[in-house]
Amino acid sequence: MRRIAIVVGAVSFTVMAGGGTALAEPSLHPSERISASPVSAENPSPERPLVAVAHRGASGHAPENTLAAIEAAGRLGAETVEVDVQLTSDGEPVLMHDTSLERTTDIEEVHPDLDSYDVGDLTLEQIEQVEAGSWFDPVFEGEPVPTLSDALDTLESLDLNLFLEVKDPEVHPGIEETLAEELSSRDHWMEQNPAWEPRRLVVESFDWESMEASKELLPSIPHGLLGEVPEDELGDYEWAHMVNPSHDGLTGDYVEAVHEAGYEIMPYTINEQDRMVELLELGVDGFVTDYPDVGQDAIAEFEGDQETEPVQEPEELADQLPADEPEAEPAAD
Repeated sequence: MRRIAIVVGAVSFTVMAGGGTALAEPSLHPSERISASPVSAENPSPERPLVAVAHRGASGHAPENTLAAIEAAGRLGAETVEVDVQLTSDGEPVLMHDTSLERTTDIEEVHPDLDSYDVGDLTLEQIEQVEAGSWFDPVFEGEPVPTLSDALDTLESLDLNLFLEVKDPEVHPGIEETLAEELSSRDHWMEQNPAWEPRRLVVESFDWESMEASKELLPSIPHGLLGEVPEDELGDYEWAHMVNPSHDGLTGDYVEAVHEAGYEIMPYTINEQDRMVELLELGVDGFVTDYPDVGQDAIAEFEGDQETEPVQEPEELADQLPADEPEAEPAAD
């Protein structure tokens, strides 16, 4: 059963001095917030559809966090894509999950003499020289590591929504400001979808302090907390819109507690259709998967079961009640 919406009051917006949106120096002072379109962010809407979020793009079908994976998600019917973002040493946001490029690129061959292959130790120019596709399948050879700007362009062109995960913000000082500047410069991403569609943009991270700082900079954009927030702490994050934990060990009681606290919940990362349906039966609002095509099938199966379940008339229910038991004979003294 979907839950009743809990609506947060309209947020306020502060325009920077001079009316600009650029942030010259990292700062979280309220007077330096990015200006945003005056749209309130609401917790959660019972009208929103169930969503199978494509993890790192359709990463079961194409190399993760690449434009090819985003495009594959679109072809497979996904509505929302999740990607990871980090900053290069010269402050450029790029898509990458791991701290290092070693697993998913040929950086060791291209730059064999570097002391570090971490994203934060490399310039954008160095990263642009590597390819990030052939490790997955030779057909993707030459696939680059995309910038966030390239990913946003591709997502918009495909009419896909975005879960933007900020990776290890403590390693990338100022990443909240950089992302806020990039996003706020694009009207498309600052506009929210109507309540009966999936959320257009959610910024999320395992670092909840970073997300609170990001929310200060992007007050109209929904933010999510990755990981399991203890039930007795759910009331401490009123500014957030989602709590997205691992699916392992997730219970219906926890899903209910998250909803009662006013959040949506979309656990990660589930690739088996039976497990997806189990989670939908617990009442989650969606889930994250490497296989958005399987996820769409799971949602269709779940919704089909709900629609085809016969509705019994009162007299039919009465027929199923057990007959009255005969009164027991009094026990002999």
